[in-house]
Amino acid sequence: MEFSRRQGLKLGLTASLGALGVALAGCSTGEVGGTDSQNTQAASDKFPVTVKHIYGETVIKEAPQRVATVSWVNDDIAIALGVIPVGMPKNEWGGNDQGSVPWKDAALEKAGAAIGTDKAPVQYSEADGVNFTEIAKTTPDLILAAYSGLTQEDYDKLSKIAPVIAFPEAPYGTSWQDSTTMIGAALGRSQAAKDLIAATEKTVAEQAAKYPSIKGKTFIYGNLEPAKSDGVNVYLSGDNRPKFLTGIGMKLAPVVVEAEKGTDGFFIPWSAEKANELDSQVFISWVPDNKTKEAITKDPLLGQIPAVKSGAFVADSDNTLTLAISASSPLSLPWALDAFLPQLAAAADKV
Repeated sequence: MEFSRRQGLKLGLTASLGALGVALAGCSTGEVGGTDSQNTQAASDKFPVTVKHIYGETVIKEAPQRVATVSWVNDDIAIALGVIPVGMPKNEWGGNDQGSVPWKDAALEKAGAAIGTDKAPVQYSEADGVNFTEIAKTTPDLILAAYSGLTQEDYDKLSKIAPVIAFPEAPYGTSWQDSTTMIGAALGRSQAAKDLIAATEKTVAEQAAKYPSIKGKTFIYGNLEPAKSDGVNVYLSGDNRPKFLTGIGMKLAPVVVEAEKGTDGFFIPWSAEKANELDSQVFISWVPDNKTKEAITKDPLLGQIPAVKSGAFVADSDNTLTLAISASSPLSLPWALDAFLPQLAAAADKV
């Protein structure tokens, strides 16, 4: 499947943001919660728990026993917190023959719920959007969509199946830390979520420290496709890709900081005729294949991007690696570091 503009939307490329002004997830506690016989780690928070999100507040009366997920990230986090979903989407872009990804396969196998076994989650396609029918068949008691692009209509429809945790502010704009916090609260595992965030951030920081040339470099993360008329898209600070790069000590290029003022999206289109103005020390782009990098460097317009001219250009053609960074999670990031950081450092060394 080509990483089309439609897929890009689902990964935050063209998600339209509204200034929706809803506070980030929070939780309140009441009576002592229940137990969890399915999973390896029991919920420890008191229930009921209330989680705030873009569409209001969802009250979870007792520890969920059957969790279904929507979109990327949410299933990763549930699994990382010791909860094996009863249903989750297939990874149809960037996935393997099992409709999964390496980091999820490893975690499921470790939990005794590998794909293809009796304890594995049911997988459903989201090629045509939220799969209400297949989700309903799993008879969930909670649906996780903290990282997603649920519309109000989607949310209302899913809420007839089970309580739903939607995203807090912007579609496909939830950081992995905030998704983990929300899902941890919903599952009654707030402390485990805090520990998971801390451990993941520590791993990322330690791995990034092995490549000191990265720190302090300015960057632009975009999408360059010379074969298409839409040419250049540039991700803004609210997107998970720039969030990851700033998290390891890089700096979003001033030209992007200035350009995103007054915008409410995760990306901006940029005229290829002004590609030479995309000034940064490092430029990163996902590309559909290896041939595209050479095409970009030879392109009369895209080849004028300063970091492309200097060789400080990372062109990632590994769909699974692109997914791991774009839809980052506590499972995907540690998996991605060994492959991504050396590429980034090689570009930074050219500066």
